[in-house]
Amino acid sequence: MTFTYAILGTGALGGFYGARLQQAGLQVHFLLHSDYETVRHQGLKIDSPDENCTLPKVHAYHDVAEMPQCDVAIVALKTTQNHLLPTLLPPVLKENGAILVLQNGLSIETAVAEIVGINRVVGGLCFLCANKIAPGHIHHLDYKKITLGEYRSNYQTVGVSDRMRQIAQDFERAKIPIELAEDLLTARWKKLVWNIPFNGLSVVLNAETDEMMADDSTRSLAEDLMREVLQGAAACGRSIDHNFIATMLNHTIHMKPYRTSMKLDYDNGRPLEIQAIFANPLQMARSNGIDLPKIEMLYQQLNFLDRNRFKVGRGDR
Repeated sequence: MTFTYAILGTGALGGFYGARLQQAGLQVHFLLHSDYETVRHQGLKIDSPDENCTLPKVHAYHDVAEMPQCDVAIVALKTTQNHLLPTLLPPVLKENGAILVLQNGLSIETAVAEIVGINRVVGGLCFLCANKIAPGHIHHLDYKKITLGEYRSNYQTVGVSDRMRQIAQDFERAKIPIELAEDLLTARWKKLVWNIPFNGLSVVLNAETDEMMADDSTRSLAEDLMREVLQGAAACGRSIDHNFIATMLNHTIHMKPYRTSMKLDYDNGRPLEIQAIFANPLQMARSNGIDLPKIEMLYQQLNFLDRNRFKVGRGDR
């Protein structure tokens, strides 16, 4: 048995994973916006150190009303577009279908569950370096692993479900490494150990990952931010081994020079995922009695940059 998949958001992430699933023989349906005409006529192209892949024909749609109902709807949109989900999700789901949320940040499954129901949401944490370099053309640079975890109210721990195992089997068939997490909240905080320092600092410092790691001061700051993420997780009852910081730094040292997704959004004039990646974790930590001052400062800096980047010709400078 294999599932059928709907990809909501065919950018770098959705396009990469969806293409790999289709390449492995699964039925995949892609929702597109600006790339729709290109992908409908030319398909998807993936450049990758693993293997290049061209899918000349894919199931491409511009409207969810035209898509078939699927077993799993993969949310691969930026969290800044989640206001669209009440319209996008119901038409593409089978009666017992599930949502796989492949997004960055914290507390995003909670909002999705309010739309489709508490027992239909699986969280996915992607460690993927990939960029869309042209319409329907994705450059995969490094890494591709996904961690899966079932969501329940208030991030209760529920273990590994049969549904998770089936999704994992489909992705592993597509040569995507999968880790099955018994506790989604711990997995979310672990992903923030990388996302908070490197997404945030890449924008504030106008730097790629290799530049940040090559500078002693910036690397030290990244470590400080990582330690605060561990403090936030601990306040929420989730313990992350301190050695995990060294693991993430080592991965970053060895990854190919990478312009983070938040830096790409900033450079291209798109809204930043500040709420999901910064505000929600800060709020969750604060509600459990702890402040994270360096993360708070980075959050405030990003808010300033996001609000003011389009101002030109100001006479007070």
